[in-house]
This record gives sequence, structure tokens and C-alpha cells, in this order.
Amino acid sequence: MCKYQITAVLLIAMALTGCQSKAPPQAQIRPVRTATIERGTEGETVSLTGQVRPKDQVSLAFRLDGRMVKRFVNVGDVLKAGEIVAQLDPQNQQNSLHSAQASLAAAEAVLTQARLTFGRQQQLLAGGWAARAKFDDAEQALRSAQAQVDAAQAQMGIAQDQLNYTDLLADAPGVVTATGAEPGEVVRAGQTILNVARQGGRDAVFDVSEQLIRTGPRDPVVQIALTNDPSVRAAGRVREVSPQADPTTRTFQVKVGIIDPPPEMQLGSTITGSIKLAAPSGVQIPPSALTETDGRPAVWIVDPKSQTVSLRNVDVSRYEPAGVVVSQGLDSGETVVTAGVQTLYPGQKVHLLGGAL
Repeated sequence: MCKYQITAVLLIAMALTGCQSKAPPQAQIRPVRTATIERGTEGETVSLTGQVRPKDQVSLAFRLDGRMVKRFVNVGDVLKAGEIVAQLDPQNQQNSLHSAQASLAAAEAVLTQARLTFGRQQQLLAGGWAARAKFDDAEQALRSAQAQVDAAQAQMGIAQDQLNYTDLLADAPGVVTATGAEPGEVVRAGQTILNVARQGGRDAVFDVSEQLIRTGPRDPVVQIALTNDPSVRAAGRVREVSPQADPTTRTFQVKVGIIDPPPEMQLGSTITGSIKLAAPSGVQIPPSALTETDGRPAVWIVDPKSQTVSLRNVDVSRYEPAGVVVSQGLDSGETVVTAGVQTLYPGQKVHLLGGAL
């Protein structure tokens, strides 16, 4: 074999050796921490502490100034409609009534005399024995006397009412919840003497935060239970929401009408009210699960069959301290990568470390 032939064989052998490439290394299976998406079917239950109060509460007060001499009831007493609960010293009103009665009697005597005079003048005028002027004077005197009687009767009616006002009456059945004055005190007209809770409906009253009022369900059914005996339960509906927040606590007072309150829910009892919030919209994922592609938020989805990952865009509705709420792009049962998202590429095989949302 010639020199050139040997060289050609060596070159061909080297070429064949260079064309043989090494087998690619096996793709690395990366361990990742994951979580399975689970949508909540029910919302959170929120509980608040409140108090049982009367649905209707009124303040009873005298219409007159005066010295209160008697108060017949105390806190906790049950009242009947029309019952006398307190009295003022009636001496001045009685004197006014006697004076009005005397004035009325005097006016009636004058009216009687005026009637007799008018009757005589009427007869004389008919017989032609009296002048027309005297008849007119008698008629005018009769009218004036009648007016005086009417005025005296009105004054007596006012005096009688003033005397009646010295008795303070319960306008409806109820229970005394507080007193505002003691016997012997000089009270003013309109000053509260008693606070009365009228019989009938009862309210569960709560102080509610602005956020719960804004995000809570409309017209919810409130489950109410005695704090010291949760077996005593009732339901209720929101009857009234204060239009203005308390300046100190920044909460709103909410009154819940109790439906058929049990006897154990007495006025002043401490109660617990619970409502169920609506199911949250979207799902919450850890902030570490969120990445970005094409300028939009995205997450890595794990294919359970091939154990590979793919990148998917999602819509984020809000960011919260505990996580990110995704409104669209994720379904129940899907598995997302929650740790190690920065080192993944589409189609990469992964080893799941587990987790749940």
C-alpha cells in the first residue's frame, strides 16, 4: 500500500470517528412544590357579639314643670296601658281649676241675666212698648255674655287638662328599663322620668365593621344564640342599619329583628350572631406561584399523566397579604407549581412534592 493510500485511509477513519456524536444526557427531573386547586363551595362564617334590646323603646315624661311627689314603678316593673306611673304635686293645677270653675259660674250668671233682659225687650218690642235701640242693646249684651261663658268653659277645660297632666300614664304595655328622676325632684316638662321597652318585638343589636357591611350578603338570615347557652337559638333578619358610624369605634350599629324570640332571650342578654358569607370569587394561590409571560401573569400547570409542566396565563383579580386571588385561568383539580417556578421550562418533567389550596 502506498504512502498516499495509507494517508487516505487514516483520514476516512478520522472522519467517520468525528461523525459519531455522544448520546444526549438524560433530561433532569426537577423536584417542585405544588398545590391542587380546590374552589370553596361555601363562604366563611362570621360571628359577632351583641345584645338583646327592645324593638320599640320610649321615654315617658310630664308635660308640665313641677315637683314629682310619687313614682309608683321601678326598673323591671311590667306596665299596663293607662297605668299611673308617677305624679306631680297638683296643688297649683287644682287652684287653677277652681279659679276657672268660679269664672265659669260667674259668666253663666251674667248669661242668665242677659237672657232674661233680652226676652223682656223682645216682648216689649213686639207690643210696641220698647224702642228698637234698647232691644239691640239687650241682644248685644246676650251675645257678649255667651262669649264670656264660652271663654270660661275653654279656660276650665285647659285647667282640667293641666290637672290631668300631673299624672304620668303608661301609653302602652311594657317593661321599665331605666328611671330618670326620683320623688321630691323638681322636673321640667319633657324631662325623661322612665324609659319603657314596649312589649312585642325584640332586636339583636350588633356593632358591625364597614368592610363587612360593604362585602356581606344582602338581607342575610342571621343565626342568633345566647352566649352563655348556645342551645337557645333563633333566627333574624336585618331591620335597620345606622346611617352613620360611631365616631369612636368606627363601626355601624345594626339591628336584627328576632323572629319568634324564645323566652330565655331576655332584654339585655348577650348573644352571638352568625352569618355565612358568599363563596369567594376565584381561587387564592401563594404569591410564589405567580410568574409572567408575554407581559401577563402566569402559572406553571402540571400535567398529571406526563408529569410535565406548561405555562398558562391567568387573570388576577386582587392581591392580598396571604396570597393572590385568580379570577380566571384555573379550574378545580388542577395542580400548580408553588415553588421553583423560576427554573422551569415548558415540557420539563417534574417530581411533585405535594400540597393543597
